[in-house]
Amino acid sequence: MAITIPIVHVYVWSGVSRQAREKMIKGITKAFEELGIPGHAVDVGIHEVPRENWGVGREQASEKFKEKRPS
Repeated sequence: MAITIPIVHVYVWSGVSRQAREKMIKGITKAFEELGIPGHAVDVGIHEVPRENWGVGREQASEKFKEKRPS
């Protein structure tokens, strides 16, 4: 039987903490494990994008969310 190897790409604003990235990886992996896919077969890539390169509702996220800091 072939093993499905999911590759998950997560895009976030730059500056997400190490703890938050670890939590994302563990949570995503757990969700696949609950579907019967072994944790070692799950790849998670976290891509950090600067807010000025991200648009939300016709605005750069860097302008729209000036006061919001990443966790």
